[in-house]
Amino acid sequence: MTQDEKIARWRLILGKESDEALGGFCGGSAVPLDKKQSLIDDTLSAIYGKNDDTLSKGRGRGNGPSSPVISKWLGNLRTLFDNDTVVVVQNDAIERKGLKQLLMEPELLENLAPDMSMASVFLELKNQIPEKSKESARLYIKKIVDKINELLSTQIQSAVVSALNKKSHSPLPSASAIDFKYTIARNLKNFSTDLGTIIPEHVWFYDRSAKTSKWNIILDVDQSGSMGDSIIFSSIMACILATMSSVKTNIVAFDTEIMDLTDLTSDPVDLLFGFQMGGGTDIRKSLEYCQTLVTDPLHTLFFLISDLDEYGSRAGLVEKIRELKESGVTVIVLLAIEDGGRAYYDKATAAAVAGLSVPCFACPPERLPELLAAALRKDDLTGFAKTGQEK
Repeated sequence: MTQDEKIARWRLILGKESDEALGGFCGGSAVPLDKKQSLIDDTLSAIYGKNDDTLSKGRGRGNGPSSPVISKWLGNLRTLFDNDTVVVVQNDAIERKGLKQLLMEPELLENLAPDMSMASVFLELKNQIPEKSKESARLYIKKIVDKINELLSTQIQSAVVSALNKKSHSPLPSASAIDFKYTIARNLKNFSTDLGTIIPEHVWFYDRSAKTSKWNIILDVDQSGSMGDSIIFSSIMACILATMSSVKTNIVAFDTEIMDLTDLTSDPVDLLFGFQMGGGTDIRKSLEYCQTLVTDPLHTLFFLISDLDEYGSRAGLVEKIRELKESGVTVIVLLAIEDGGRAYYDKATAAAVAGLSVPCFACPPERLPELLAAALRKDDLTGFAKTGQEK
């Protein structure tokens, strides 16, 4: 890398304000940038420049920047940077420039990179989205749902099947019912040193028809404004489980009121738009409702998904969890996860719940299938709890 290239790179890092200081190294008053570097500089300065008003130019009615200006800026952003960088800058645009107009114009939504944080903003502002943009908003949410569904669907189905039918095998092939552990063990003799892999002569499948008591999985989801990511993953998990005949699934949303959203589990996008994010939190009230859904406690798996920031009675909340546990229900509290994967929650309430020997931790999305299988097998979840608390 030449000296001029190094100076140009520093100029892009430090922004337009560094032009005069760095220009002296180039024998002039400004650092020369090529066409691509100038475009990068303009695109980033629109968000991070101290006195840049690029996104304020061409204003239409009201105080917001015009759609063509934002649309062009988004197009440049996606052309110049990888998807991870695009997502970071998009979110900074929302925070620094107040560009909630991004969510209101259908032509702009088409340029937004799919992102969980942005999806959470959509859900919070869904009642403010104009009619002309609602279909584009649904399509944007669907992109994210499809991506997560692709990641989790087969794993969750396989986890449930393997947990409920641990011993019985079937000659009927099913990708989601493969008993990988047994199949690998029985085919170790067929390891090919040339290929470095096992070539199975036979694959064993769990018997989907094995007689087991049908489990009821209840997801009780806090819909306060801080729970966006958790709501998205909970909804997708509920919709995946709802397609399985071996379990019965209920999903309940709550703030200070209760909404049973189970009838919406045929479509994860419909389910997500059924949530009403924001408001207070009455966890005890939701637990009281969920108790009415329990018909066979010994075959009921109950997830409370919340940051445990209780507006109602903390003592009442803890007592309801005690009642569920003592009735035989398998109770797990999944804590909210903030950016960076750290758990955040009301520590006093979490300590009171943990004092009941109820697992209380945050679980990264990629471990949900593993957690589900372990819970259905009634395994010790101490390992999850140790890695799922705030560090």
